[in-house]
Amino acid sequence: MDVPLASSDDLYDHAPCGLLLTTPDDLVLTVNATFLEWTGYAESDVVGRDFHQLLDPGSQVFYATRYQAELWAREEIREVAFTLIKADGSAMPVLLNSVLEQADVGENSFVRLAVFDSTGRKDYEREMLLAKRQAEVSETSVRLLQEASTRFLAATTETDVAVALAEAACEAFSAADAAVVLYDAAGDAVFLAGAHLSEPLRELNDARSPQLPSLEDGMIIISSLDEVYADSSRAGDILRSIRTEALTAIRIVDGDTVVGVLVTTFGRPREFDEYAISLHHAFVRQAALVLSRVRLQLALREMAMHDQLTGLANRNLIDERLTHSMAVSARSELPIALIFVDLDGFKLINDELGHRAGDMVLQTVAERMRSTVREVDIVGRFGGDEFVVICEGADETMALSIAERILAEVRLPMPGLAEGFSITASVGVAVHVTRETAATTTDYLIRRADAAMYESKRGGSDRATIARL
Repeated sequence: MDVPLASSDDLYDHAPCGLLLTTPDDLVLTVNATFLEWTGYAESDVVGRDFHQLLDPGSQVFYATRYQAELWAREEIREVAFTLIKADGSAMPVLLNSVLEQADVGENSFVRLAVFDSTGRKDYEREMLLAKRQAEVSETSVRLLQEASTRFLAATTETDVAVALAEAACEAFSAADAAVVLYDAAGDAVFLAGAHLSEPLRELNDARSPQLPSLEDGMIIISSLDEVYADSSRAGDILRSIRTEALTAIRIVDGDTVVGVLVTTFGRPREFDEYAISLHHAFVRQAALVLSRVRLQLALREMAMHDQLTGLANRNLIDERLTHSMAVSARSELPIALIFVDLDGFKLINDELGHRAGDMVLQTVAERMRSTVREVDIVGRFGGDEFVVICEGADETMALSIAERILAEVRLPMPGLAEGFSITASVGVAVHVTRETAATTTDYLIRRADAAMYESKRGGSDRATIARL
């Protein structure tokens, strides 16, 4: 599925954290919209001001005496707690990450700051303090909360977050099983932990009577099967089929958005006191914070690996995927084809009609190529008006067939293009078969496909040429 990508400016301005650029002397040069929205400041109130002046007095002292010295010594500092003073005078607990970008001689150095709202974390820390004051029976749960934090710190993917949450919940509540559902961009539920419970839980949701608790209330607590059978025998039978006599389900909420659900199941009836319920909430709050961080990192990686104009894989991702595909080809002994496409007539359009027309051509060609190749093929923009297609399992015949389809699509009239201007393509195809050709490299395969493309150009353009390896 092709997902439209936001511009780098939009990702910067609306990142789920405050982003600032300062001089080494602490003078703010740029600030994003998120920071301004959180603090209530106007951009003119922040840019041109020393960053430490936005902190409370205690934070200012620590920032000036310790933090900046450490930054110069280590060049990078992560997750240091400060208190920010907002425009209305209220305090906002934050975590600050800083990276010092040392410049070459004759250039300016600068500091990148990322500011994270730790209000939720402060709430969580207060809950932990309260938990420590509980009777001795609570000590194990406090330890488990700390262990959960360690699990979450290691999470780099959404699946990691889900598995860490499920494991933490099972251990903390002595649950028989746990499942974590996260909602994707389309709003569809995806079981990333406890997938074996997906069907019974979906059936349970369908069989639930209106009298049973609903997630609309934030949390479902079922202490025994008797509660369920009293309202729905079908729902009771479903729980019995998975050997469950008690169950909890709680929403994972990021801001005002429900991003997932944690479900825990128990093989015996179970009462849930106020402490157990608060622990559920603490776990999902922690998971929501980590999930937000992971999704931001994934979004930034997507931006770094895709061409911003066309949404296609960029050169970095092309190299990564081609290396992977060639490794797969070496193991499976299946062929791999690389199709190199260069547009004929593009420079004239760019020069005569302007870059806006050129961009429109590139976007149209990218969309046509995406819709023309096989679903498993990878289309990328190599640079300028050059594109590549990685075709796993494609021999010469199949690769040429794909290339001919691309040629046919590219030569179609281009909507919105001025009369007298047209686009065709010159295509080069390189096919590597492990059992028939010597071992090769990704660079060599690209060079051979590129050379074949130039043969097509010399032959009159609007044609495809096969490279012999």
